[in-house]
Amino acid sequence: MRADRLLSLLLLLQNRGRMTAPELAAELEVSVRTVYRDIDALGASGVPVLADRGPAGGYRLADGYRTRLTGLTDTQAGSLFLAGVPGPAQDLGLGADLAAAQLKLQAALPAPLAGRARQIQDRFHLDATAWFRDADPVPHLARIAQAVWDQRVLHAHYRRWRGEVRRELHPLGLVLKSGIWYLVAGVDDGAVRTYRVARFLAVDTAEEGFERPAGFELATYWQESTSRLDAALHRQTAQLRLSPRGRQLLPMQFGAAGTRALADAGPPDADGWVRLTLAVESEAVAVGDLLRLGTEAEVLGPPELRRALAETVTALAGRYARPM
Repeated sequence: MRADRLLSLLLLLQNRGRMTAPELAAELEVSVRTVYRDIDALGASGVPVLADRGPAGGYRLADGYRTRLTGLTDTQAGSLFLAGVPGPAQDLGLGADLAAAQLKLQAALPAPLAGRARQIQDRFHLDATAWFRDADPVPHLARIAQAVWDQRVLHAHYRRWRGEVRRELHPLGLVLKSGIWYLVAGVDDGAVRTYRVARFLAVDTAEEGFERPAGFELATYWQESTSRLDAALHRQTAQLRLSPRGRQLLPMQFGAAGTRALADAGPPDADGWVRLTLAVESEAVAVGDLLRLGTEAEVLGPPELRRALAETVTALAGRYARPM
């Protein structure tokens, strides 16, 4: 364990440059005292770690020093070739760079690790696009990505469902979710919001830059944002009876909400039907979603949702009963 930690400390200093003892401790999840001991151990082994004192001080490696030791296991080396998904990299204008980087990495790896990496590529392929849906056209993605990287203000023309708007955005990061690109950006009032990249009608990169919010982490924001969205959308519940076939369809039609509902379902009756409570969106959306279950489900409540479904089914029956 300590050998792994020493290697991690060495690579942190090599890749990031000067770091303070508290910063190293936070990255390695150890105490500052442990960092001091590990720095001494690296120095004793011949690694030229320098300590700069003062407010801007910290530990760094001597100029020009780099280790050729990567410490990669065969699994770690192979996983690097799964990290870059070709399609999204191409969207960002990085397809050729990704391919070149993988070739260079493979050439630099020892023979056993390079062989393992080739096996990973031969046996696993990541496709981030959802089934039965074309990828969004994203003609402005490369420019947006460059603005994210350069930390420059974007003047954007955006299409919302309520109409078109123009915004000055501080682009903080890009997220690929089920084949759909989203931009996470700060706005004038200091809030951070999410924009679907395909809905940008035009973007212009300004000359001025911006300051990123202190402590902002893209992954943390995205997780919290999606959790809030899920809670906001699924404020209502529906009581259902489901056939055995309906139980198979529910996770496919309702995703995680369907899986959670099934986990809490009651025991099956003599015909194999179960009762459960399902989180749903608004009544109008729930009617359309529940109709996809067809005759494999019965809505027991709330009464207004059951009534809305009955009215919709009656209207459909009347429409199809008429001769063409």
